Amino acid sequence: MLIRHLRARRADLAWLAAWSLVQSLPSLASGWSMAQATRWFLAGRVMPGLAWLALYAAAAGVGAIGARQSYLRVGMIVEPLRDDLVAAVVTGALDRSTAGSAPLADTRSVARLTHQAEIIRDSAAGLLAVTSSFALTMISTVAGLVTLVPATLPYVIPPLVAAGVLLRLLLRPTITRQRASLLTEERVSEEVSRAVTGVRDVTACGAEEPVLSGLADTIELQAAAARSATRISSVRVLCLAVGGWLPLVLVLTATPSMLAQGVSAGAIIGVITYITGSMRVALYTASQGVGNGLVRLYVTYDRIRSTGGAVRVPRQRDAGGIRPGPAGVPAGGTSSGPLSISLRDVRFSYGPHAAPVIDGLSLTIPAGDHLAIAGPSGIGKSSLAGLIAGTLVPDRGEIRFGGVPVGRLGREWRVLIPQEAYVFAGTVEENLAYYRQDGKRPGKAEMDAAAEETGLVPLLSRLGGYGAEVSPAALSAGQRQLIALTRAYLSPAPVAILDEATCYLDPAAERQAEEAFARRGGILIVIAHRITSARRARRILVLDGVQARVGDHDDLMAVSSMYRDLAGYWSAIR
Repeated sequence: MLIRHLRARRADLAWLAAWSLVQSLPSLASGWSMAQATRWFLAGRVMPGLAWLALYAAAAGVGAIGARQSYLRVGMIVEPLRDDLVAAVVTGALDRSTAGSAPLADTRSVARLTHQAEIIRDSAAGLLAVTSSFALTMISTVAGLVTLVPATLPYVIPPLVAAGVLLRLLLRPTITRQRASLLTEERVSEEVSRAVTGVRDVTACGAEEPVLSGLADTIELQAAAARSATRISSVRVLCLAVGGWLPLVLVLTATPSMLAQGVSAGAIIGVITYITGSMRVALYTASQGVGNGLVRLYVTYDRIRSTGGAVRVPRQRDAGGIRPGPAGVPAGGTSSGPLSISLRDVRFSYGPHAAPVIDGLSLTIPAGDHLAIAGPSGIGKSSLAGLIAGTLVPDRGEIRFGGVPVGRLGREWRVLIPQEAYVFAGTVEENLAYYRQDGKRPGKAEMDAAAEETGLVPLLSRLGGYGAEVSPAALSAGQRQLIALTRAYLSPAPVAILDEATCYLDPAAERQAEEAFARRGGILIVIAHRITSARRARRILVLDGVQARVGDHDDLMAVSSMYRDLAGYWSAIR
């Protein structure tokens, strides 16, 4: 997850590395400055010694500027990550809460949304800052040792390697304890929510004492898990002892022999400065920051991912006369192969005692199909669109895409555009690229082609281009629909569902948009509100509350009285 996020922000990473290099200048200057200052002081030359110390102070000032810029770059990298995590948590909570016939509140999502997303944001920021600073500080320190007293390297490098191995061995038990701490934290959130929700019944039954006792037990479990995680983290002090203090002991032990070989006292002091200053501080920061940060990031993200329920669609392949379309989706052909949608005996109602909206519907929508769904208002057209998209769960039967139940798929396989199109504050480009958050954002040529196809060009010119800021309240319903349709056209999803998504467009604009989606390829499902929408489709599904009929316009005019009535009504108001 983090690697994918970082790959999309290479420019910010390059700037972070550059400013981290500036931040490491004091580490490189520390040993040399102290060595030279000591040499001049021992020689009775105070001013040259002070000049070397002033040089170190200047390097520290420059390093402080680098540290500030590094933290700013880290913020620019991790803040979008937090936004993505919050969106993932909310999506997962809604999916879990609406799964099944009876809605169930996912109260544990409160902990994931308010605390765990912050943990990941802070942990990722800490990892980036510490890793970049540690790597360049250690490189600078080793470079200083090599140029100052190369003979000290055997006393420094092996303990550093041993500290790294020890840190690695502690990761697994630390992860286990951190996971237990997070799970008990979620349990506390759930138990408190349950107690608050049922406080009236608890009071009426006089059950305050057992409820409070149960809460106290749960809180104590969470505290015990947190103490256990803290204890294992404190063991990392061994890493500092091995990598930070052992080299100092070894260098001090070897000092007499190095002095006898002609190494100056100032050089020895410079080596000690490198070890006790730059290297030990960097190692301490890394052992605490990387150790804790990596563990907290891994455990917390694993918890969020395990409750999200999203499964990516496998890569599509050419089959049955299907060819890749302009948005990376299948186009053309009528194959009922692996990319088809199948409904088998689907039944759906809004509540256990309500009459079914959809009952016993079986249907296959092959790859490349263009299907219009027609019927009077309230008959269940939008409900069927929601069932196919996976936003509603059938009471009976199953709906599959590519042989996989849609409930087990993520969001990438289809794009659903409702009647009330959503446009958010931001630039036109940000709105159009919303479904392309995979590091493959559309280029200008691709957006130009999509805007030309869907009819967005005139509105794009009036707004001022892709970089223009969008104010949703200042747009008409039809303008919002045009932006939403172009956004969906640029989506890599192989299935597009237009739920009256063109109802605010004039007939010419509606025709251009629907024909664009038909050329785009993949499966196109249109909730028809004009006879022209139905006639443009390859097939039409008519819902009349009794049975569903599928056919083209001529077939349905001959066999379906409902479709004849709709066609006459649509023609009258055209």
